[in-house]
Amino acid sequence: MIQPSRVQVIGDRKTTPGKYVLYWMQQAERVRFNHALEYAIDQANDLDLPLIVCFAVMDDYPEANARHYQFLLEGLRDVESDLKERGIRFVCRHGPAPKVAIELAKDAAMVVCDRGYTRHQRRWRDDVADHAGTRVVQVESDVVVPVETTSPKQEFAARTIRPKIHKLWKTFLVGLTQRTLEHESVRMRVAGDIDLSDPAAALAKLKVDRSVGPTPFFEGGSHAAQRKLKAFVAGKLQGYAEGRNEPAAGHTSLMSSHLHFGQISPLELALAVEGSDAPPEDRDAYLEEMIVRRELAMNYVYYCPHYDGYEGLPAWAKKTLAEHEKDPRSPVYTRAELEQARTHDEFWNAAQREMTLTGYMHNYMRMYWGKKILEWTPSPKQAFETTLYLNNKYFLCGRDPISFASVAWIYGLHDRPWGPARKIFGLIRYMNEAGLRRKFDMPAYVRKINGLGTR
Repeated sequence: MIQPSRVQVIGDRKTTPGKYVLYWMQQAERVRFNHALEYAIDQANDLDLPLIVCFAVMDDYPEANARHYQFLLEGLRDVESDLKERGIRFVCRHGPAPKVAIELAKDAAMVVCDRGYTRHQRRWRDDVADHAGTRVVQVESDVVVPVETTSPKQEFAARTIRPKIHKLWKTFLVGLTQRTLEHESVRMRVAGDIDLSDPAAALAKLKVDRSVGPTPFFEGGSHAAQRKLKAFVAGKLQGYAEGRNEPAAGHTSLMSSHLHFGQISPLELALAVEGSDAPPEDRDAYLEEMIVRRELAMNYVYYCPHYDGYEGLPAWAKKTLAEHEKDPRSPVYTRAELEQARTHDEFWNAAQREMTLTGYMHNYMRMYWGKKILEWTPSPKQAFETTLYLNNKYFLCGRDPISFASVAWIYGLHDRPWGPARKIFGLIRYMNEAGLRRKFDMPAYVRKINGLGTR
């Protein structure tokens, strides 16, 4: 089902004579459970036209490096093969996203696009809507409940958005029927210029930042995501509510990077978990994180213009941090020392190495990791900037609404004041090494991360 609130006309022109309907895919990098794709097929069938799907790969995607590009290209390889099975032509072109879409829109009767929430993603879609010369429709497919449908304003915390999402839950937590394109387009002569059969070879031809190389630990693409989903539902979903916080156990779905690149649908994940045989407490714990917490982050990025800056923090958090900005810090580490995992804290160093080696870090360790950067950096604003820099550079799921919100959470976003006030932190939630030792098998976590370097 494609709910009407998922569909938004952003280029309010009439459809024009054209050779095809164009789906400009730039966020939902998948064929399964893609509302924008299925909507585009409906429009093509109604107009008695074939459908072309395009994707633009640029050299200078904001803050992206070779690690991110390899994962992206592996996903596009899956998109190409899956679309071919459905009789749909896929055109992958090198160039700025709006330019590629506008060029292909010249022969299109209408354009369908998926949705992105970050500043540049929204600007790109506005640009295409202004210059495509035909009707442009945006279809939401990367959240379960569209952000504006959930709330008309920035929400304070999970406790304020949760009842609003649960009120709409049943309306949106429903399947999506796969359509059949009546006029196949695979033989249409609309050329791409990127060969996706070998993602590593395609990457080698791009002029991208190579300061961080591809990770050998995670494979990109919807096919890899589907394998992980099946394994998670059949295995580690059982016991998830209790086991998810143990850093050494790896009791997680490992879906964050695939969600970031749109290689798996949050709706498909939610339906698979909801329909599983796992105990209710495990299903509920996962759905809380995957829908409520994730869509709280989308709400933040959509409604807060400073989502990627210190200015976006709540007033109380900036006030308490300012009051303790001059508190002495010891030790103090430079950004380079942090990046190279050269601190006195073996648990923090292990977390940093997990990130730089793999592109992933266990979520509980992410929280501890960020809190310590605040503690060991000369000022809270500098700490915020360092945390975001490392996050976006190394994580496969960096540069994402959830990442922006997670970094800001370290500094008080979506949290409450915690008293009494502490040095450096003020009323910001505090975490320490003793808490890790008390709750978890931290030596096992360190051994696990040290073992990664031998691969």
